[in-house]
Amino acid sequence: MWVCSTLWRVRTPARQWRGLLPASGCHGPAASSYSASAEPARVRALVYGHHGDPAKVVELKNLELAAVGGSDVRVKMLAAPINPSDINMIQGNYGLLPELPAVGGNEGVAQVVAVGSNVTGLKPGDWVIPANAGLGTWRTEAVFSEEALIQVPSDIPLQSAATLGVNPCTAYRMLMDFEQLQPGDSVIQNASNSGVGQAVIQIAAALGLRTINVVRDRPDIQKLSDRLKSLGAEHVITEEELRRPEMKNSFKDMPQPRLALNCVGGKSSTELLRQLACGGTMVTYGGMAKQPVVASVSPACPSCVCRACSFLRISNFEAFGCPSGRRITVQTSSRS
Repeated sequence: MWVCSTLWRVRTPARQWRGLLPASGCHGPAASSYSASAEPARVRALVYGHHGDPAKVVELKNLELAAVGGSDVRVKMLAAPINPSDINMIQGNYGLLPELPAVGGNEGVAQVVAVGSNVTGLKPGDWVIPANAGLGTWRTEAVFSEEALIQVPSDIPLQSAATLGVNPCTAYRMLMDFEQLQPGDSVIQNASNSGVGQAVIQIAAALGLRTINVVRDRPDIQKLSDRLKSLGAEHVITEEELRRPEMKNSFKDMPQPRLALNCVGGKSSTELLRQLACGGTMVTYGGMAKQPVVASVSPACPSCVCRACSFLRISNFEAFGCPSGRRITVQTSSRS
């Protein structure tokens, strides 16, 4: 889903954001490199003043855009997606929560409209994305500090630019940070048609890695399978198919996965663990099923009883920066 720029203008901060300005109130002096009109600019933004159900707490508001300071950059938002993490942040159950009131949205692409006198790395017309989460992209226009923005090429598709900061970077880091994979090695993942999952498929293919991609069953499963394979997926199977004992025979042409990427949890994550090679690693970066990761005490590889595979739960694993925490959340089960 997308928040597109049919809105128009708002203000944010030094490091991350300097707070919302009400529709009327004080505004600082204009920077010498910025031509401001006598009347303060009015902008529109999706704002929430307290945590709760997004349908109830998010409001479309008209706000005042403050003047551009010496190190500030005024931008016009071009496009901003709606991600699950955006919803979790509004609900108040995400690891990173901005001060309230806050503008929703962590991701998006904007075009530079004007810059302050001390800005050296950006100029009007440049495309930029947020450098960190919590910036608030569901607005028509904003003023950010230069350090809060990263320039991106303006000749890439708009939707690609707007979604560049989270999913592709998360996929790349998971593929690179936990196992030293070599061309020909395999990776298994669930939620393979998600934004991260599709990025994993494409990056893995570029790295010469082979992927087993698990998705939920659906009436148009063949259409989805064809689309993922067009991105570079080698195998596309459903959750139900993965549970069949004979399914392992389908992967005999490739090495057992050394890396599993889990975004679901529950039974789905258990099945991923069954496919892992001894000493392999499963990275959990989401919990769509809202169920714990359960590891069987009767693994397919008997030596794993003594040489336990690595199970990692990454708290707030974001592309914007280093993981803020890692903790083990594996629960043992007597069921095989």
